[in-house]
Amino acid sequence: MTEFSDKYNIKVRLIYYPPYHSKYNAIERCWGRLEEHWNGEMLDSITKAIEWAKSMTWKGINPIVHLCEKIYEIGVKLTLKEMEPYEDRIIRSKLLLKWDVTIEPLGG
Repeated sequence: MTEFSDKYNIKVRLIYYPPYHSKYNAIERCWGRLEEHWNGEMLDSITKAIEWAKSMTWKGINPIVHLCEKIYEIGVKLTLKEMEPYEDRIIRSKLLLKWDVTIEPLGG
């Protein structure tokens, strides 16, 4: 995110949802709508699941749906030493240290 902030010379504010707060998480609400849309239909293949997702609409607009086969590594963490160059760039909220951060662009 620091690279993005620098590249476009914009301040980035990230506000994270604490764990287990799905009602505030937009993607969780989307999954809920998707479950309502397929209404118990047996999604027994990837193709069928993708086609059902494509058939959803919101205000007459269908989503763009595609299969992502990339495998993302989990549990990747930076050490404190690796994090040092970024820490000076991250401004943490005094009230929500872990959940609300702002990144200023270099020279910004």
